[in-house]
Amino acid sequence: MLTPTPNIHEVTADPRNASILISVNGELFPREKAVVSVFDSGFIMGDGVWEGLRVINGGVPFLREHIERLYEGAKSIFMDIGLTPNKLVQQIFTCIDANKMRDGVHIRLMVTRGVKSTPYQDPRVNIGPPTIVIIPEYKMPKPDVLDKGLSLHTVNVRRGAPDVQDQKLNSHSKLNCITACIQAANAGADEALMLDPLGFVATCNSTHFFIVRRGELWTSSGQYCIPGITRSAILRVAKSLRIPTFEKQFSLYDVYGADEAFVTGTFAGVTPVRVIDGRPVRNPLSTDDWTGAGPITRKLSAGYKKLAAKEATRKL
Repeated sequence: MLTPTPNIHEVTADPRNASILISVNGELFPREKAVVSVFDSGFIMGDGVWEGLRVINGGVPFLREHIERLYEGAKSIFMDIGLTPNKLVQQIFTCIDANKMRDGVHIRLMVTRGVKSTPYQDPRVNIGPPTIVIIPEYKMPKPDVLDKGLSLHTVNVRRGAPDVQDQKLNSHSKLNCITACIQAANAGADEALMLDPLGFVATCNSTHFFIVRRGELWTSSGQYCIPGITRSAILRVAKSLRIPTFEKQFSLYDVYGADEAFVTGTFAGVTPVRVIDGRPVRNPLSTDDWTGAGPITRKLSAGYKKLAAKEATRKL
């Protein structure tokens, strides 16, 4: 059994979520009645793609990028979503509006290959259209988790090569990330830091990873992680702030010598990291203890919040 530890997705339970309506194939159901078949491809094989979305002032930031990534992922696994992008967006906002949601909401949008005639991997035994589920919940990161910062633990579970399973695909098959998460939790850390097949830093199990070294912003090459929407937004913000920014290969040696570190994701935006593999995140010449997010992390976080609010929309 895993010992509960703080993590980036830890939230305070919101009683409003008990009465949410969930969209299943365009039909709205109360939480307790929102179900899919045990013959569904997602349940049987993890065969599907998904997106996490936030709602700000009734709109979704970076909506076009999220929907584009979803359809690109579906195309890569030869799956027809069965709806035009505009029709799918309409379903999303029908669900949000039915729940009277405007802010502080996180959405899980899931599309699987649909129901099978028998439990078997071959898509030719599928007998119906894709399954589309939209789950909106009132969900915000805990302020104390953001203030405290995260601890990361480097795990031995690697982000695999694309000829095994392309890590750019945001699929339902997340077992490597789950086992990485378990290893980190068992080590007492909040999140796993994962390496690529060559031993360079790739990403975390559920977020993207950045470091700041001597005024420069570094993140991985992006070849072994999903095309992160928040990651991309941070790169845009950094360039607008004229922060030297590099997508490159780097090792744990570079990480341990970083001045600042943080992770990004749709759910929490920018979250500072305070310790990595037992090593405090700070300039090697500094004797000060970690006191919170560094100056560049704070600037990027503020810039990201402004950009997300600006780009929250209801249309592609």
